[in-house]
Amino acid sequence: MTPELHPIRVVFVEDDEDVRAGSAQALELAGFAVAPYESVEAARPHVTPGMPAVVVSDVRLPGTSGVAWQAELRRLDAELPVVLMTGHGDIAMAVQAMREGAYDFLEKPCSSEQLAAVVRRAADKRQLALEVASLKRQLESWPGIQATLLGRSAAMQRVRALVRTLAAAPADVVVYGETGTGKDLVARCLHEHSARRQGHFVPVNCAGLPESLVDSEIFGHEAGAFTGATRRRIGKFEHAHGGTLFLDEIEGMPLPVQAKLLRALQDRSIERLGSNQPVAVDCRVIAASKEDLRVASEQGRFRSDLYYRLGVAFIALPPLRERREDIPLLFEHFVLQAARRYEMPAPLVTPEILTLLMAHRWPGNVRELRNVADRYVLGLMDEEQARLLGEGAPASSLPEQLEQIERVLVAEGLRRAQGDVGATASALGIAKQTLYDKLKRLRLEAATYRVGE
Repeated sequence: MTPELHPIRVVFVEDDEDVRAGSAQALELAGFAVAPYESVEAARPHVTPGMPAVVVSDVRLPGTSGVAWQAELRRLDAELPVVLMTGHGDIAMAVQAMREGAYDFLEKPCSSEQLAAVVRRAADKRQLALEVASLKRQLESWPGIQATLLGRSAAMQRVRALVRTLAAAPADVVVYGETGTGKDLVARCLHEHSARRQGHFVPVNCAGLPESLVDSEIFGHEAGAFTGATRRRIGKFEHAHGGTLFLDEIEGMPLPVQAKLLRALQDRSIERLGSNQPVAVDCRVIAASKEDLRVASEQGRFRSDLYYRLGVAFIALPPLRERREDIPLLFEHFVLQAARRYEMPAPLVTPEILTLLMAHRWPGNVRELRNVADRYVLGLMDEEQARLLGEGAPASSLPEQLEQIERVLVAEGLRRAQGDVGATASALGIAKQTLYDKLKRLRLEAATYRVGE
């Protein structure tokens, strides 16, 4: 049976013709495309930064040695894996080269299995490095809102379109979504892409403040307004003048404070506690809620007049379980962020971990996914955590679950191939026409996965 071709090719440098031919044949049988050369001078023009390749070189060569070339390659591309092949007497030299950045070394003579195993590990490392670099380039090439509100699902495309439209409008906005869906991120996007971006973005967690302090925190107070008020305090509303006031979990705001907020929104002015002097305030208000404020107002838990005052424009954020095709992209993005934050290498995102991620219900939504990415980078995804993560498969039929998984795998293939249908079909091991049929059935468009689209 013909082995599956590995996407990483091997640049193999060996001056002994018989060893070169035998090793190249062994690597080809293991599924690698091999470019054999008899010297560094012959191979050097064919190695470029960022190429999908692994270099395997003998230490002792006519002209430039393998060790000297390894140092040269490290300057050319620090992440290009170099495997050195050495005789018994050169082991100390090879170990020193590993300290200086070589990926590994093999003592000659070595078996075909040993050679293929080391090269395969190096190739997987190279593949990961290239995918990480590609993801970084994609994220950097995306315009602001697309780079912040990640996702290629139809639901997230609708959210981004709404944010673009509303960012330029002066209207107040209510953002709906479950815990962890990114309501604060949407609010910041609305602010940063509006004409008020030079002003303050002032967040207030309405449910996290003690009721006795909510009034003072939002509207401010004068000195002597109450016991302990030794000096004037500017409230959040006033501090947001010229910018944006973000009222998170507004459904938790006490009813008396809701009345004052309604008056402030109507008059665009506030009165500090202990003062009768109105202060004009020009700010945009963005409110966020986990529950439908209309229902809350019908139940008497939220003022209906405040709901209608705020209810000019709405953005509803989909829970993660309803946009599962975005999970691979989001997880890789969070893995990159965590690796940079903890100053650790980004681990390979394996098909096994993606299967677990796809089966989870995600009650904590994107925030929970970010936490899982942190644990993955820190090496804390032990078997028990993986088991818990895999529990609670979505409550849908088997055909529905299979279609979800198929959509994610195809979408992930398109993302990795940057929308190239031929390359995606090859990576998935299916015919190009079969992939076109799947794209039509799954309602996916290859063009949306191209950089800049």
